[in-house]
Amino acid sequence: MEFLQPRSLADAIAAKAEFPDAVPIAGGTDVMVEINFDARRPAALLDLNRVSELAAWGPSNGLVRLGAGVTFARLIAELGGLLPGLAMAARTIGSPQIRNRGTVGGNLGAASPAGDCHPVLLAAGATVEATSARGRRQIPVAEFFVGPKRHALAADELITAVLVPAAPGPQQFAKVGTRNAMVIAVCAFALELRPPDGQGSQGGQASLGGNVPPQDHGDPGGSPPRDPDTPSRRGGTASPGASTIGTGVGSAGPTPLRAPAAEEFLDGALAESGLWQSLGDLPDQVTQRFGELVAAAAQPIDDVRGTAAYRRHALSVLARRTLAWAWDSYRRDERRCA
Repeated sequence: MEFLQPRSLADAIAAKAEFPDAVPIAGGTDVMVEINFDARRPAALLDLNRVSELAAWGPSNGLVRLGAGVTFARLIAELGGLLPGLAMAARTIGSPQIRNRGTVGGNLGAASPAGDCHPVLLAAGATVEATSARGRRQIPVAEFFVGPKRHALAADELITAVLVPAAPGPQQFAKVGTRNAMVIAVCAFALELRPPDGQGSQGGQASLGGNVPPQDHGDPGGSPPRDPDTPSRRGGTASPGASTIGTGVGSAGPTPLRAPAAEEFLDGALAESGLWQSLGDLPDQVTQRFGELVAAAAQPIDDVRGTAAYRRHALSVLARRTLAWAWDSYRRDERRCA
């Protein structure tokens, strides 16, 4: 087995072009398990730990650009204000040792239907940045997963970053497992509320300054533009006509999924009843129907962690609970800022 150890992003991209079968490894929390159990024997490993460009995050054209090497522990410590849903998901991943080693890019590269970050990225409408010697392209995260543990990357491409909008409103993540910690999800659900134009004055004060180093961000032709005018706090609003709801379903289908019918229903229910403005209680029939539509969007199977029927039931419960938590957070923040 070849072991490749580039020291720069340019060298890593060149190595991947020369050895397209090389398996990228950063934290190794998935890859090394497969190798140790003889489930995988790659011809080469491409160690990305010395590529400092991948470990940076910062603003990029109004989005938060997360380098693929940003760890779960750093998501929790540094990005809880900007990307609270991702921080919530990161807290549920493995042990402290795993969170200190595992990375955003590694989670995506594994493309597991049970990946904990995936539902949040779907709910937020994130984009995966893929780079090769041929250039750089952006893949909407909803198009990135093409099957169980299969992704849309070409053989010579590396995940260099994930582009995520800063939370425009409350985000929530919840999962069900066979125990309380260090467990693969039986099912998981993420929710994002995007207050419509004129609403959403909640005032988290997390800075979007990041820790971007002077090196380029993965484009062989140079670094992407940085946006000095990126808003430095939460509380952005959805543009007119845009959906005010984002969802993500995990571990209940061949790939992570959205629940578009549930999004459309809740978007209409909140608008038609004027709840964004009145800050009233959510009617029980709204939360109940939202949960039913989320469950209907799933494509679960029976396996060793749970049955398809249980997963659908649990997703309905998670959808109702996360909606209640997110709505309470929205109302509390709006009243505090009134």
